[in-house]
This record gives sequence, C-alpha cells and structure tokens, in this order.
Amino acid sequence: MARDAFTSDLIIDPPETAWDLIRLSPAEAAHIPVIWEADVAVVGGGSAGCAAAVVSARHGARTILIESGGFFGGTAATVLDTMYGFFPAGSEERIVGGIGWEVAGAMLESGDAVLRGNTYGAGTGVTYEPEALKVAWDRRIVDSGVRPLLHARMGAVILDGDTVRGVVVLTRRGPARVVASRVVDASLMREADASGDYELPRLEGSAHHTVLPGVYHTNVTRVSGIDPTNPWAATAAEIEGRKQAAEYTRFFKDKVPGYEDSHLLNTSVWAGTRETRRLIGEYVLTKDDVIEARQFDDAIALCGAPIEDHDGGAGTIWRYVAAGEDGEPTGRTYGIPYRCLVPKDIGGLLVAGRCLSATHDAHASARSIAQCLSYGHAAGAAAALSIATGTGLKEIDVDVLRARLVADGALL
Repeated sequence: MARDAFTSDLIIDPPETAWDLIRLSPAEAAHIPVIWEADVAVVGGGSAGCAAAVVSARHGARTILIESGGFFGGTAATVLDTMYGFFPAGSEERIVGGIGWEVAGAMLESGDAVLRGNTYGAGTGVTYEPEALKVAWDRRIVDSGVRPLLHARMGAVILDGDTVRGVVVLTRRGPARVVASRVVDASLMREADASGDYELPRLEGSAHHTVLPGVYHTNVTRVSGIDPTNPWAATAAEIEGRKQAAEYTRFFKDKVPGYEDSHLLNTSVWAGTRETRRLIGEYVLTKDDVIEARQFDDAIALCGAPIEDHDGGAGTIWRYVAAGEDGEPTGRTYGIPYRCLVPKDIGGLLVAGRCLSATHDAHASARSIAQCLSYGHAAGAAAALSIATGTGLKEIDVDVLRARLVADGALL
C-alpha cells in the first residue's frame, strides 16, 4: 500500500479545541484531593524534566517530578542511544557541564557509555546503554530528595488569573491535585530507491556501534507531515515507522556489505518526535541567532549543534554555526537566553526541553539532548531561586542565576 494512502486512511482531524489543555481555577479544583504540596512541580520526566527536578531539589526547593510512564529519562531512555550537543560540530572542546555532564560522565566512567566521533555532521556524541541512563536518573532523583510520581499524566492546569498554582494529575486511582508555587513544564539508498524495488522515504542516515558487541543502531526512517499532537496521526506514524523499519532491514540485508546475515533486533518504544508545540516566550530564538553565533547577557546554556532540518523530503538540510567559507563547522557556539524558557503571558511557569521559545530553524539546532539537560538545569535552579527570594520567575536576578549555574559546573 502506498505510504500516502496508508496514512490518509488512518488520520482523522478532530476539531482543534478537542485537545485543548483543561484549565481550572483554584475554586473549580478544590474538590479534587491533594496528593502532594510542593514548591516546584516538574511535569514530564524526560531529559530536561529530570535535570530541572534534581537541580531544584539540590537547591533546597520541595520538588515533585511527574511522569506518565514507568521510568525517567524520556526519549533519551527509549528512542535514542546517543546524546549530542556536549561538543560543538567542528571542535572537541566540551561546552555543556552541570547535571547533564554529571550523568553522561558517570556512564562513561562506569563503562556504560563511550565517546563516539562525528558520524554525520552533528559532532562528537556520547553513546550509552539506555537502561544505565534510567538507573542514573533514578539514583539522582532519589538522592536529591525529589518526590517521584510515575504513571501519572497531567490532566489539567490550575490557574489563578494568569499564574499557574498547580496541576491535576490522572492516576490509576483517579484524579489528584498537586499544589505548587512554581511549575516547570525534553549512495546505496539512492540507487536502491531509483530501482523501484524498495520504498525508502529517506535516502541518507546513520549507523553506529552501540556499547553492546555486534549491535548497531541505525537511524534511517522518516515519517514527516504528521501532527504529533493529534492522537490519530501519532498512531498512524507509529505503524508507518515500523513498516519503514522492515523495509530498510530488507534493503540492508540485500544491498549493504556486512549486513547479509543481520536481523532487526527491535525498534524504539515509540516514534521519536523532533518537534511539536513550542513556547512563545519573552524571547524567540531565531535562525540568525544560531548561524551568526550570537551571545546573550542572560544565556543559561551554550549550543554548537548545526541546524539539522528534517522537515520533509528524502534529505536533510544542514547549516552550521558561524560556518566557514566552505560551509563546514568551525566549533563556534551561540547562547540560549533564559527568556526562551519564560512564557510571555503567564506567570509561575517555566518551560524546558524541546518546547523552548524558538523558530522552526533555530529549534532544529537547539533541541539536542545535551542542551535540553542544560535547560532543565537552568529551570530547576531558577525555580528554586524564585522560591528562596520570593521573586517571580520573570523578575529573578539572572546574574545570580548564572552564578549558581556556574557553581553547579555549567559551562557558560
């Protein structure tokens, strides 16, 4: 069945309002039992969420971490096996420290991760065993005093005017209320395709060794033109992705030397999503900010990853930060402003991870896992600083925040 027909048969477009987040006033939520009272509630236990929760707790804030699944680590613990962004393209000088490098460095030291040289333009990566990453986060979450809550999905946000006062979570025992002062919401292919014998939607990709002997991770599938916030579309994407994985497996066995006797061990737990909703923040990071290597007085992270745009088509668009005359990487970096984590029209809330305030082009660079870890670190530190000083998240002293980040080992 043709791919277009396949997806169109499965996707149904509901009214846009059907999936709006439910908003409740404190009075409307009063009948829901309180499951936890916290200074800081972190919703989503991915890379940025875990970093935010651990740092917030380490800085003295009473913190809860809410995750819908059965483990912490998010996409990095399920879909991926390599973290990029610690090193900029074109340089071996590390630009990310803090909680992110603490976790990556611990796995490198224990033998559960290796440094892997650049394979397709993104710079040196940290290839790791996903199960080790889950354990690494468990240890830090428990040791820091974070209150972990798994198998709980956010069902509503509690708004007092334009300020977030907590969330309603849906658990197996029913809805419950979390009251919080602050909320932190991470050439062979072309020949084969031309022959008509294979259906390969993407004509480039990567294959690299893992920490397990004889096991290679292959990143070649692509499902584009899908709205991941639409559950019908997301369902179609999961099925289409597995269909593509089977087709690429056939291609590798038939055409790629060394893969003749290979077999597909497994696919990811769910389809990896590069981009969905993005915050409109106090500042919107732009393509020009990225390619011109701009720095900001309120920067809370550095990024040297290229713009890696997978927005449809069989190829990928690459643009490097401050590229040389030949278009190649130079090892330069740009700053990520704290304002990219701060919603423009709402108080009591920070957003960390891939949902930061950025245009599509800038997002295609700033979404690397190492940077998401840095955003989470900054958000957790900012929330704790806000609680400690009694200052709003928009009004905190960013110089003090940056000093705290540097004291935590962040590289700015």
